[in-house]
Amino acid sequence: MHAASQSIPRPLVRTNQWVIVLSVLAALLTGLYWILAVPLVSGVMGVLFNFNPVMRTATLFLRKEPSSYIPEDKGQQSFNQLLAIMFLLTALIGYLLGWNTFAFLFSAMVGLAAFVAILGFCIGCFVHYQWNLYKYRRKNKPA
Repeated sequence: MHAASQSIPRPLVRTNQWVIVLSVLAALLTGLYWILAVPLVSGVMGVLFNFNPVMRTATLFLRKEPSSYIPEDKGQQSFNQLLAIMFLLTALIGYLLGWNTFAFLFSAMVGLAAFVAILGFCIGCFVHYQWNLYKYRRKNKPA
């Protein structure tokens, strides 16, 4: 498989993260919780169909060839996107059921995680690493 297909240019990942952060802030500040559906639907489309509308739109604004940007691992980003989808979906369901505190916590967690990733620490990457380390240790445990 071509190396470029195994990575995503960092500006596209950052755009996706900003859409999550701004959607969460907009939803929390306005009470229009359906706004969370924007990054949710975009993320689901990216995972299921390999077409993330946010990233695809951001591609139009790249000034250089995509391969000239710092690459982000596509597999890791897919894992992170799955986490974001789960948190956004949980938050939306919570809001629909009137469980506002529960929904607020899940909204805040995904928004904070995306913001921290923008700042340079990927919580999803840390979780993914710890999960793989756990599986490795369990598999190679002495009898």
